[in-house]
Amino acid sequence: MKAKREWTREVLERNSLTGSKLRQEVSRIIEQAKENSFCNCHNDAHCTHCLRQRVVHLLTEKGFHASLCTSKWKHTKKFPGGKHEYIELIASTQGRKKQVTYLIELEFRDQFKIAKACEEYRKLIARLPEYYIGKPDYLNAIVCVLCDAAKRSMKEKKLHMGPWRKRRFMQMKWSSSFGRRESLPEPFSISKLSTAPAVVVT
Repeated sequence: MKAKREWTREVLERNSLTGSKLRQEVSRIIEQAKENSFCNCHNDAHCTHCLRQRVVHLLTEKGFHASLCTSKWKHTKKFPGGKHEYIELIASTQGRKKQVTYLIELEFRDQFKIAKACEEYRKLIARLPEYYIGKPDYLNAIVCVLCDAAKRSMKEKKLHMGPWRKRRFMQMKWSSSFGRRESLPEPFSISKLSTAPAVVVT
């Protein structure tokens, strides 16, 4: 499990070096979104759905190409049906020759928590940031490591590993193959997004 911790640390460090200025700006915007009341559904004063809407709204105000996405998959023999909401951000490389996709997950660490995990797995989870801002390939690499570690932890504790904790299921949460972009209700409309300047990744 120690090797898993080191690999997770390495992947997180690589991710942090990619688009670091962009990540800092997005992190600042997320914290800004949390400062004031943001819930419009009246179900929960701090619901994550409304927070995501607020973050997308602030990102687009700053010129980011951001959208609220929902991945949704049907029930199969292997996995239960479900859906997951996250934020997608499109940036441009220097010279605007290439567009780069970034995913923003506001409950990243919570996605991998296990109630009766072994000590090594808890240490692994402790290394994770509260929210993820990075490329899909780095996210997939982290998911692979964590799901394998979760399997080992469950085996050590002699617990059954539910299908919702397996790698394939977790990857579906952030897969564009199962996703669709959503238009945001007022005042979070992104209908004018096409006129916003693309943010450059440095």
